[in-house]
Amino acid sequence: MQIETDTHTHTIASGHAYSTLAENVAAAAVRGIKLLALTDHGPAMPGSPHIWFFRNMRVIPRIINGVGVLRGIEANIINFSGEIDIDSSLHEQLDIILASFHEPVLAPTTRTQHTEAVIKAMASGLIDVFAHGGNPSFPIEVDEVAKAAAACNVLVEINNSSFTTSRPGSAKNCAALAEAVARHNGQLTFGSDAHIACNVGRFDECIALVEEIGFPEDLLISIDYQKLLSFLRQKNKPNLDELFVTLC
Repeated sequence: MQIETDTHTHTIASGHAYSTLAENVAAAAVRGIKLLALTDHGPAMPGSPHIWFFRNMRVIPRIINGVGVLRGIEANIINFSGEIDIDSSLHEQLDIILASFHEPVLAPTTRTQHTEAVIKAMASGLIDVFAHGGNPSFPIEVDEVAKAAAACNVLVEINNSSFTTSRPGSAKNCAALAEAVARHNGQLTFGSDAHIACNVGRFDECIALVEEIGFPEDLLISIDYQKLLSFLRQKNKPNLDELFVTLC
């Protein structure tokens, strides 16, 4: 299975990652990634970049070494009302917005509260991807989340790092979430969640999971960069027109 996109990567700007944007792009090019999302942590995460970092992303070239670059963020869900740590003006500037739970930002409580927060974040219209939803520290009702993702046109991420170096115990939850996405005819995206360049574009665990459960390939947006671009453009991302014309 050839994967053409990586929708979740970090650079040294996140404060606890170890590679530059240029190093990540170089790794992506070697691995055949055609569309790479730059998604450093949002400002509520300790050590994350200042909000100006994200507002200045317009200076990043659309294509570097043949790899299309998506200017994005991994925003934090900051409360159980589903609010995230960026405002609507920044939302309009960015190509892709992930949202996820992180313990240093929001302490885990109950499955019901976690589920309600995710659904409200999706319903806000401010997010494009729900990231690492298999995190056992933040259990969710997978069927409710998958149903909301399909209704709100939000991608659900399967995160390769959740199987290797982060969030131990995620595998069973990730499988259940992916199965729920298929039931509700939603869409999955793969994110490496790379915090060092050697992990950019690595999806061995994600691929093994979807093959094991028989996830439909037509619902896996990561295998076709044009599908991801089209998905984002129809979500009112006008800044993507130049990238779409150049790559497609």
